[in-house]
Amino acid sequence: MTLYGEKLPPADDRPTVKVTAVSWPDDEPEPTVARAPGRPAWYRRGRILLAGGLTAAVLGAGAWAYAGDVPRGTTVLGAELGGRSRAAAARVLAAELDRRAATLSAPITLTVGERSMPVQPADIGLAIDVDATVAAASAIDAHPVSRLVGSRSVDPVVTVDANRLAATLRQAMGNQGREMTMPAIIFTGTTPKPVYPKPALTVDQDGAAAAVKAGWLAARPVTVPLVEQWPATSRAEVDSLLAELARPAVAAPVTLATDRGSVTIPPAAIARGLRFSSDQAGKLTPRVDVKRLRAALGDALARIEVAPKDAGLTISGGKPKVVPGRAGRQVDAAALSQGLLAVLPKADGRTVRADLTPAQPELTEAKLAELGIRERVSTFTTRFTGGLSSPRSQNIVQAAKDVDGAIVRPGETFSLNGHTGERGYDQGYQDAPTIVGGKLVPGVGGGVSQFTTTLFNATYYAGLEDVEHKPHSFYFSRYPAVIESTIYWPQLDFKFRNNTPYGVLIDTSYTGSTITVSIWSTKIYDSVKTEYGPRRNITQPKTVYLDPGPSCISAAGSVGFAQDAYRVIKKGGKVVKREKFSWRYDPEPRFICAPKPAA
Repeated sequence: MTLYGEKLPPADDRPTVKVTAVSWPDDEPEPTVARAPGRPAWYRRGRILLAGGLTAAVLGAGAWAYAGDVPRGTTVLGAELGGRSRAAAARVLAAELDRRAATLSAPITLTVGERSMPVQPADIGLAIDVDATVAAASAIDAHPVSRLVGSRSVDPVVTVDANRLAATLRQAMGNQGREMTMPAIIFTGTTPKPVYPKPALTVDQDGAAAAVKAGWLAARPVTVPLVEQWPATSRAEVDSLLAELARPAVAAPVTLATDRGSVTIPPAAIARGLRFSSDQAGKLTPRVDVKRLRAALGDALARIEVAPKDAGLTISGGKPKVVPGRAGRQVDAAALSQGLLAVLPKADGRTVRADLTPAQPELTEAKLAELGIRERVSTFTTRFTGGLSSPRSQNIVQAAKDVDGAIVRPGETFSLNGHTGERGYDQGYQDAPTIVGGKLVPGVGGGVSQFTTTLFNATYYAGLEDVEHKPHSFYFSRYPAVIESTIYWPQLDFKFRNNTPYGVLIDTSYTGSTITVSIWSTKIYDSVKTEYGPRRNITQPKTVYLDPGPSCISAAGSVGFAQDAYRVIKKGGKVVKREKFSWRYDPEPRFICAPKPAA
């Protein structure tokens, strides 16, 4: 049987439709209708029966058209899914994908800018989500007539691993791209200086993902152009912030008034506390860093507020002993920040009123007890010459004092630069030899690298995670080769992460010739040891003559070499971790402070 030229399914596949006979009620008067000549009396009834038969046919066709979850006539990648349940449609689509397996697994030629590379679909997580595709096909809104005689094609739902695709795009892009220059305003002393935004040259991740999906399905090469991405804040907006806020902010002091008295905030302190930072989109926003402002004001705030003190630990009798903390009363940080931002653009009326509010210590005795700092886990000592009177020794001791008693909670990362801040004259540091440009020159804070090396080794032998360190460019015999670290504010830092479930206490001590750092926590490893590989690529130093004078520092020189060191960590009698550390030392020239002899 056919209907509108379309063949209906066999009888056993058609839905059963019950048809009720239609007749005029007996008590309804017969309508008067002129009978055409020659037509029999049963003509009307025959018409009614014919109408009933046609209705049954239409109802049967409609039920056939609406059978299954997926509208009839719906295809995906040429596979007919229409008229089927979701489960059956998924099986048909899966079979079609199996048939296309060779094509779908073939590498894609990806071109980013001027560079091309083959990419395996599996490496970036390209796949067709069968269930999601069937759901999309089932949700198609098809008109009843279209269900009977029409057809429609539904695109498959393609997925891709965004992170793996991004990494592949970066690899393909290589050095063709450039990073975005974020807008900023920085202070040199009390002079604000603009950093104007510059666009990144990169790929549009969303557009690239769409192009890769389409190219994969069509088995054609994919080209992803490099595009410029500008920060959200424009050059004109940077200039506006500079003229309307940054310059007026440091043009005069601000008075901070409280119930306990007033404090003058000088322009230099304002410059330290006023920050212009960009978010990931490059939106430049001013804010007041109250912590930096407090540091810049020094003891001035002590006249009107009492700072809270964290609970701490000290080592007494070979055991950690709790030092109680205390609550304080401080200027409300949020109110101070908001008030300062309101008056800094003004030339007059530069007074901010703030209330003193209770300030609780961040680390209480109860929280400290939960950290499980019970025993000494590691200790490391290095030796220095010159006694405690030399500037270099004083710098080592000052760094040790700054870090002594620091507590690092589980999961936290400790930064030596972040903890001490800038190590300048105001912080008690002195001029001593430092390595700059491949030679020793006087510099403030020289010698702190010895404390850094001592701290690094203490955390290393405690099994803590090394996050950032850089060995010296020259080898010094007072340090263990490779397992040592320099530091230089602000470019070079030393960082470690407390990757244990317990707190970590850094305990420092010194004598006239030694500096010692001990790590206290709860021991989780049986042992941590170092195994060294042989020295290789040994190079001899050259002799360099320098102009004599106060800034010239002579040196005996040392050989250069490369070496590997392995941190071997045991637990339960087994090696649970073996980490490789490698470094290449340059030969330190033999510096002589004298004119070069005549040849």
